[in-house]
Amino acid sequence: MENENEYLEEEVEQQEEVPTATPAQLAVFNNELMPQIDALYNFAFHLCYNEDDANDLVQETYLKAFRFIDKYIQGTNAKAWLFKILKNAFINQYRKKSKRPTQVDYEEIATYHDSEDASYVDFFDLREEIFQGMMGDEVTNAINALPIDFRTVILLCDIEGFTYEEISKIINIPIGTVRSRLHRARNMLKERLTNYANSMGYKDKRGQKK
Repeated sequence: MENENEYLEEEVEQQEEVPTATPAQLAVFNNELMPQIDALYNFAFHLCYNEDDANDLVQETYLKAFRFIDKYIQGTNAKAWLFKILKNAFINQYRKKSKRPTQVDYEEIATYHDSEDASYVDFFDLREEIFQGMMGDEVTNAINALPIDFRTVILLCDIEGFTYEEISKIINIPIGTVRSRLHRARNMLKERLTNYANSMGYKDKRGQKK
């Protein structure tokens, strides 16, 4: 059986009136959902690159969350529930603005086919010594330059700390696909940051350029 907190986009689209919340539901909304607003905004901004659009997306997320507060189970993963709502809202906005398919099979991009090569490090830490001297904007720009599917898994896993299982539920893809996208996204991101580090003269702990 699916988790009772699973967000159903169809229900949101069909619901027209915002129900009146009980005092207990208002308390849950304020105590468990509202504290996630900064994380939601960060995710929204990295999806759409625009402050106004990000704010609108967060506002829409909270309106939908309030509308369906009766479907949220108190004490469960509020952050994952809200992120799923936001991701679905973003997809709907993208459809309306672009009128083109929202799902791109980045798994088939030949340019990064060699990311499965064992010589490439599967995981890197953004706190690695070579990256510590970089400006935050450079890391942000490198993340934002990734294709949307890869950018999303990096944000959810390495920035927000979601598990593979949680990411799988948030963006509705198999765990195996989460692992594959994350592997490639990390390699792509490391390549971008390493190239930038080389151009700026950063060196690794052995005193040699990366």
